[in-house]
Amino acid sequence: MTEPLPLPADPWLRDLSPKLVAHLQAMSVRRRLRDGELLYARGDAAEGLYGVVSGRIRLSVPTAGGREMLIVQFEPGSWFGEVSIFDGQPRPQDARASGDSEILLLPRARFLALLDQHPELYRGFTRLLCRKLRTALEYVEDALTLPLAARLGKRLLELARVYGVDRAEGRLIDLPLPQDDLANMLGATRQSVSKQLKSWEQRGWIALRYRHVAVRDAGALERAVARWSQGAAD
Repeated sequence: MTEPLPLPADPWLRDLSPKLVAHLQAMSVRRRLRDGELLYARGDAAEGLYGVVSGRIRLSVPTAGGREMLIVQFEPGSWFGEVSIFDGQPRPQDARASGDSEILLLPRARFLALLDQHPELYRGFTRLLCRKLRTALEYVEDALTLPLAARLGKRLLELARVYGVDRAEGRLIDLPLPQDDLANMLGATRQSVSKQLKSWEQRGWIALRYRHVAVRDAGALERAVARWSQGAAD
């Protein structure tokens, strides 16, 4: 018999009793996805709550021009899909594996029944939803008020803090980061993002590698983002 996978670690689990965590683990379903495989499509009914064990899951929406607009990429330890569980509405984005991935599914009907039995679970989900809402509102505010250079710099610094590993060339963002993805995250064109990145590389702030970026001078980039956020020219 296959042993259940441990639940992806997330702060919403921290206040739960070991018995309740074990119950969640026992009711979860393991699923493996190949690189590029669709987990669910926009408009699908909510199957349940998902936790990323390995690999990555991309949430995206198609644009009128046929491009993919990348919304967010979930890393191991992340949970997602809770909104459609609670409101019962269809999925608002496509979810697709980025690299071979493994996830845990907590089926919706079982999970809602467990919530009825253990209302304390709602406290953790309140934190989870508030954290995601704050992040989403910050991105909206940035998109409305900041120039592209400031938004791009903030995103690189954030990714370097979360996924950075120290290398000789700087703080390498340890996840595939094609310039198309960066542009999609920011609602910009690839050409404008590429031009900005090359300018920063010439200044020695970053190093560009195939599908990767390393931050070489975080201090200089942070100071520049602060200036641009205040409306100063480059």
